[in-house]
Amino acid sequence: MAKELVEHLVHISSLSTEAVSALSSIIRTQQVCKNQDLQQIGQTCKTLYFLKSGMARIYYFHEGNDITEGFYGPFCLIARAESLFAGLPSKKAIQVLEDAEVWSISTKDLFALYDSHRDIERLFVRQFELAYVQTIQRIENLQFHTAEERYQLLQKDQPEVLRRAPLKFIASYLGITQVSLSRIRAKRT
Repeated sequence: MAKELVEHLVHISSLSTEAVSALSSIIRTQQVCKNQDLQQIGQTCKTLYFLKSGMARIYYFHEGNDITEGFYGPFCLIARAESLFAGLPSKKAIQVLEDAEVWSISTKDLFALYDSHRDIERLFVRQFELAYVQTIQRIENLQFHTAEERYQLLQKDQPEVLRRAPLKFIASYLGITQVSLSRIRAKRT
């Protein structure tokens, strides 16, 4: 079951045969129902997730509003890095938006492999670097682009989100109301 994920990860950073075997041994697969949280607000992140199928989001509440921070599709790393590395409870949750098959990796098991398999450590350093760059790009999109430009970027970079995610989550991700989102969508058709 983990073979597909490992094959994907090897394209990011090469792994020895021994590392492939070690990594494969700690990957778990689970079925998750639509709208279920993989990690709830207040939990400390101790697991990395990758979707085999389905879609997920990271969200939080601000002044009573449900805000979507990001959308994730198959083979994307999903984790609350600020919680994972600081060892503190997260103010954000990870929710599956569709019935999904999920690969999970215990960070305790993963970090235990780092000393004996430096190539696994390099792989996950690379994964976290990519996630960091995406976070910076997300912040810059909110700082420097109009709502319509943010919609266009989402349409270009993650078109499946516009087809599959609820409009209220898309609007909150873009930092606008559903009414504003409807106006933008009407202009684009």
